[in-house]
Amino acid sequence: MILIETHDLGLAYGGRTVLHDVNIAIERGEIVTVVGPNGSGKSSLLRALIGAIRPAKGHVTRAKGLRIGYVPQSLSIDSTLPLTVARFLNLPSRVPADVALAALNDAGVPELAERQLGALSGGQFQRVLLARALLQSPDILILDEATQGLDQPGAARFYQQIEAVRQTRGCAVLMVSHDLHVVMAASDRVLCLNGHVCCEGTPQVVADAPEYRALFGTGTQGALALYRHQHDHDHHDHDCAHDHEESS
Repeated sequence: MILIETHDLGLAYGGRTVLHDVNIAIERGEIVTVVGPNGSGKSSLLRALIGAIRPAKGHVTRAKGLRIGYVPQSLSIDSTLPLTVARFLNLPSRVPADVALAALNDAGVPELAERQLGALSGGQFQRVLLARALLQSPDILILDEATQGLDQPGAARFYQQIEAVRQTRGCAVLMVSHDLHVVMAASDRVLCLNGHVCCEGTPQVVADAPEYRALFGTGTQGALALYRHQHDHDHHDHDCAHDHEESS
């Protein structure tokens, strides 16, 4: 079932075209990653999908009643504000305690409910933002460079949690990332943007595509192999059906 799709989508700012002729479709349950160089239109595409910006051309179609969970690049919170994680999840409207706890559990941080937001590490705060996005039981989870500022092991753990959320919740996942060697391994399908869709397909297909190699080169194979070794070692009893190998 297609949850959200674009039809000849074009986006522009101040008369400058950011994206043109984008035709994509996201289906239920799949993990899709959008990659591309800075200024390629990745974040703009996500904003158009959630309805935050109006297309200059074409349109976006969403399934009837589609529920979207959104995790931004970052969110500024005054560290001196006396606000617990539980209270944060209840803003702007109260949610049942069991729903909040289930969201924190699926985000991998059930122990943080009574912690102050200002005391959280960057990785913990991103997990809380993930839990917040899960409160409404989304059909699709959209993440805009949610691991920005995390180190490589922290990013890898976050993406493994996203895989677990997909398995637990059955939602689709669409995410933008610069962590190429990590995120490619966690994806079912990859979209490479550079003002338009340069190439798309499985991680292996995209990694081998001339358009992808022209943008990113071929230097991430060793880092990916290191990630895969650690991931497989830590999760040898876990079904890694969605752990693909990049050979760029």
